[in-house]
Amino acid sequence: MTSESDSLLLVDNSDGVTTLTLNNPAGRNSLSMAMLQALHDQLVVLADDAATRVVVLAASGKVFCAGHDLKEVQGQLGSTPFMLSLFELCSTVMQQIVNLPKPVIARVDGVATAAGCQLVASCDLAVAGETARFATPGVNIGLFCSTPMVALSRNVSPKHAMEMLLTGEMISATRAEQIGLVNRVVADSELENTVAQLAATIASKSGHTLKIGKQAFYRQLEMPLHEAYAYTSQVMAKNLEAEDAEEGICAFLAKRPANWQDR
Repeated sequence: MTSESDSLLLVDNSDGVTTLTLNNPAGRNSLSMAMLQALHDQLVVLADDAATRVVVLAASGKVFCAGHDLKEVQGQLGSTPFMLSLFELCSTVMQQIVNLPKPVIARVDGVATAAGCQLVASCDLAVAGETARFATPGVNIGLFCSTPMVALSRNVSPKHAMEMLLTGEMISATRAEQIGLVNRVVADSELENTVAQLAATIASKSGHTLKIGKQAFYRQLEMPLHEAYAYTSQVMAKNLEAEDAEEGICAFLAKRPANWQDR
């Protein structure tokens, strides 16, 4: 990555958990082209990084992510190629998160709006501080949150998604938990520790098994019921051929900790 992207996105790995921190608090951690490129490049690296078992997505400052950089957008008004490049890169990053063979947890401290809300919705899990807030407010400036809608509508019910999209109003962390946008809400002071414990719990599992499970989860969601069962039956049968499945079963029956080989 370039020095600019290095400063925009901080990377830290500890005990199998890699934390990516959006690091432009003065710019409300907006998803500028540079920020999106930094995320894209790092996600490419993490996809094949054996030292990473879980990814945590966090942010510096009081705003998790305010969405796209509207000053950057304003400067390119009239340039359809730029706009297409921006939204295509953003869509690619969101799909990278979903397709990453490691679980991704959003640690939401502060406001997440528009594409920032999309970022939270794209993660596999999300934990929010009690003062966090969420919105898809594009309708307020004449720009419907169409790409954020994709991730949002795959996390919450259609009516809840439409209410957020049509009103543009901010919702509380508690409301976000009620409608399924986040997994849990904790005191702001407990947010970092709670996410660390959650990430450590997941990181203690077989990385190979997590990869199989995450891929299968998203694939079966788009299938009719009978196809989903047929597909997941094949996945489980194949999963049982893995060394970690044999080790896990033997360890369980022997009442000892498993020694994962991630294969």
